Amino acid sequence: MEAKRNFAMHDRPVNILDLVKSLRDDTSGLIRDEVALAKTEIGEKIATASRNVGYLAVGALVAYAGVIFLLVAVSFILRAMFLARDVSEPIANLLSFLIVGVIVAGVGASLVMKAINTLKKETPIPTKTVKTLEEDKEWVQRKVS
Repeated sequence: MEAKRNFAMHDRPVNILDLVKSLRDDTSGLIRDEVALAKTEIGEKIATASRNVGYLAVGALVAYAGVIFLLVAVSFILRAMFLARDVSEPIANLLSFLIVGVIVAGVGASLVMKAINTLKKETPIPTKTVKTLEEDKEWVQRKVS
């Protein structure tokens, strides 16, 4: 069909070499466009992941500073409660900070796992590019046959 259209547009027969050259040029342009799309999509994914890692780090540092003060306060409250129940001072110190430390470690571990799982969900594969490459492959196959 396209050969007839080219014939009508140029008023001369289209030979096979012209068709092959046109196919080569179209395929080269298509590949260049796909590479550009892949670069853009991968860049976007890297930017999103980097931004989220940055938010994670800054948020963790700010929360860490605030939590330290709160944890020391809670430890002293627990210490006072142990001392009020006639627990010796060294044991009260040990138990209060140990209890707080175990709780903090558990919360910290759960937050780290949540962040890792969220980052794992982001795939580094440029899915849009893969889809268009499959479409391009079909297009080239239709052109060749």
